[in-house]
Amino acid sequence: MFDFEKLEVYSHLRKTVKNVFAFLIEREGLDPYLGGELRRAGIKMLLRLSEGTGRIHNSDKKELYTTSRSAAFEAVTVVQLLHDLEMMTQEEYEELYTDFETASKMLLGMIRSYGS
Repeated sequence: MFDFEKLEVYSHLRKTVKNVFAFLIEREGLDPYLGGELRRAGIKMLLRLSEGTGRIHNSDKKELYTTSRSAAFEAVTVVQLLHDLEMMTQEEYEELYTDFETASKMLLGMIRSYGS
């Protein structure tokens, strides 16, 4: 088992990205640019988190966890825009928003554990 697979935040993000893909598959007519940005942000969160756990130096880990968290901000912005454009229900919006917010908080805890 890889180190990142042991992290609660990884499991949470994996579930969230799965939900993003399910949403995007159900919305064939969704704007391709917005859908692509949401897909990329979710994947980036997972990839940078897993990459960070493989780094030896704490500064490298912190940088990659920060990049992962920044991708959560990107994803939330796209989710908000999709909601504003009525391309997403209130329930879908709240679920994805909450999932990304939770992941962001978990990542922030990891980032802070490496100091300033």
